This record gives sequence, C-alpha cells and structure tokens, in this order.
Amino acid sequence: MRILVIEDNRDILANVLDYLQLKGFSVDCAQDGLSGLHLASSGHYDLIVLDIMLPGIDGYQVCKRLREDGRSEVPILMLTARDALDDRLQGLNAGADDYLLKPFDLRELAARLHTLLRRVAGRSVNLIEHGALTYDPSSRETTLGGQPVDLSRREQSLLQALLHNRGRVLSTEQLKDSVYGFNDELESNALNVHIHHLRRKLGNGIVETVRGLGYRLGPADGGDQSK
Repeated sequence: MRILVIEDNRDILANVLDYLQLKGFSVDCAQDGLSGLHLASSGHYDLIVLDIMLPGIDGYQVCKRLREDGRSEVPILMLTARDALDDRLQGLNAGADDYLLKPFDLRELAARLHTLLRRVAGRSVNLIEHGALTYDPSSRETTLGGQPVDLSRREQSLLQALLHNRGRVLSTEQLKDSVYGFNDELESNALNVHIHHLRRKLGNGIVETVRGLGYRLGPADGGDQSK
C-alpha cells in the first residue's frame, strides 16, 4: 500500500515515515500544502495522511481541492493539534474521512489507516481471505493452507494491491505506484522480479497476466489462468 504523508513538522514526519515503512507501507512525503496537492493529484495513493496547519495552503484547502469534481476518492486522515468541534467538522466537511488529534500514538495512526482501508474494501475485519490464502495487513502475516509464508515488504505491498483490487486489471504503472515510493530507484525489471517471487511462494495462479493490459489477482482456487 502506498501512502502520502503531508506534514511540515520534520520530527513528526520522520517518526511517521519510519513507523509506517516498518509496517510495510510505501510512503511518500511532502512538507507544504502545494507540494502535497501536486503529489496527491499526480500519483496513485491508497491513503493520504494530511496535517491541517501547513505552509502555502492549509490542509482544509488541500482536501477540498482533491475532492472537487470527484478528482480523488482516496481516503484522507487529517492530523491536527486543534481539538475544537468546529475544527473537526471543518475537516470532515472538506472531505476528510477520519481525524486524529496530536499528539498521537503511532500504533493508533496505523490502526486508523487499516480501518480506512477495510472501509474502502468493504470489509469489517483486517484479515483478508482468498481461497487458501490469508493475509493480515496489521500483523503482515501471510498463510497459505494454514502454513506461514515469509514475504518481503515489496511482495506484501504487491499482494495487498492485488487483494484490494479483486477483479480489476492493474497496469504496470498502477502496480508500481502501489509498491514503490516516489523516490525509489527502480531497475527496469523490478516489478517482474517481485511478481515472480510472489508466484513462487504462493503459486503461479496468484497473479494473472492480462496481455497488453497488466495484471490482476488470480482465482481463489489458485488455478493458473494467465492470458
């Protein structure tokens, strides 16, 4: 899963970045409203963590502009030191999906992000099941037929992107956006390598190749129906 964090406090930003990366997220950062708006508008993100008090334009304006004309439906979690009801309502009315008051525990931040992901996917629990495969985004534990499977952080991100988009064909660029950060240096075959590893660990049918279009999650029975 790829997250954009828009926060001008360098200490908070560094702590959030380190923690979310440890939790398996791919994270991009911006430290002012205009830069954050540009990244959010031009990249593919699964979640946005947005501070309210930002240089340039504030978080309310960033959120409002992203929601204008339905340009972005990505879940937005707002961060603020303001505890007044009017401030919370203003953020929610601007289009935010959730609200977290500073100072916050990083564990609560991660829990709220997983809740937003569940809501978007239409699930009520963290555990994602796909045939004999189970994946828990919170603990990052994967099992196949009840047996644990060790996946790298990139492989986990790739699996999450596929599981959260069941039935959809994702282009190579869309998958890259979900798996890698904006500043990651990529070899030309990096995505293919991770797909190969995922197939080796979870079965060839876990990732279907749709020629000329991209990739999608394979059938729950694990059959290899590549096209």
